[in-house]
Amino acid sequence: MIKRTPLLLTFFLLVTTLQQGIAQQYPVFSQYYFNPLVLNPAYAGANVEFTAIAMYRNQWVNFPGAPKTYSITGHSSFMKNKIGLGLIVNHDVIGSYKNQHVYGSFAYKIHSRNATLSMGIQAGVNILGADYSSLSIQHPDDPKFTEFFNAFKPNFGTGLYYTRKNFFVGLSVPFILNNKMPNTFGDVLNDIVEARYYFIRTGTVFPITKTENVKLNPSILVRAQEGQPLTFDINAAFIFYDIFSLGASYRLKDAFISFIDLKLNEKFHFSYSFDWTGSSINNFTRGSHEFVLVYRAKFSSVHKNLECPSYYNYRN
Repeated sequence: MIKRTPLLLTFFLLVTTLQQGIAQQYPVFSQYYFNPLVLNPAYAGANVEFTAIAMYRNQWVNFPGAPKTYSITGHSSFMKNKIGLGLIVNHDVIGSYKNQHVYGSFAYKIHSRNATLSMGIQAGVNILGADYSSLSIQHPDDPKFTEFFNAFKPNFGTGLYYTRKNFFVGLSVPFILNNKMPNTFGDVLNDIVEARYYFIRTGTVFPITKTENVKLNPSILVRAQEGQPLTFDINAAFIFYDIFSLGASYRLKDAFISFIDLKLNEKFHFSYSFDWTGSSINNFTRGSHEFVLVYRAKFSSVHKNLECPSYYNYRN
């Protein structure tokens, strides 16, 4: 039998999975706000210049076995901003489970005088693994807890992303295939599959002072997951002198989120967010932390004579 604290986590995860009937295999981020590529492959190359982003999320602090996620993304435009290419690498740890996601993105852009429509696809693989032998158990000879497994599950997705001056709207289905998940617990868990997600996100930026030194950036994300109720995030941020941003988000029935972003220099931005958990798990945790470092650079050999949207704007 597993010791008390890990047992609470195992029981919580098991009940959640049984209630949903579908396993959520893709990590949740609060700061997609600064990295939309994790939601929509059509965003690849939207910044024109090369963009690299490192993210770390520590979810449900002080809750044993809670998710920890490491993510690296990179994308850029090519061929005079006609196409965008991107790459996402995620490493997600939940208890004894370790999941990796490696996806490449391709976006084709149609430019008009005042707007751009980007059509994107992504393809890659989910590498799912578990090592039950790492659990602290009282009966280490139990065969169910001496096993480990690794599974490779390919998948693909698609999306649309439309922008005009300081406005955007995007629609995406990042994972289309409902892959079946490995099950080493026999009949306890049956018919577990990867969920299909649907995202709709839109937002704008507009000045609220005559000097345009202070701007407001509201946005909303509608999230649908098969077998689950529709949910949404409402986001709003104030932007000061295009150097500093301060904002908050509300995730329906889940969390209230605050975040800050700071321009370190012409190439680097740093942002941090904290989630106040609104669900019943709040009794066992002190919230969630997320850190993001963004690097942007224009290379003359690739981006020559191309105008790049400023960091806090969607399109010039």
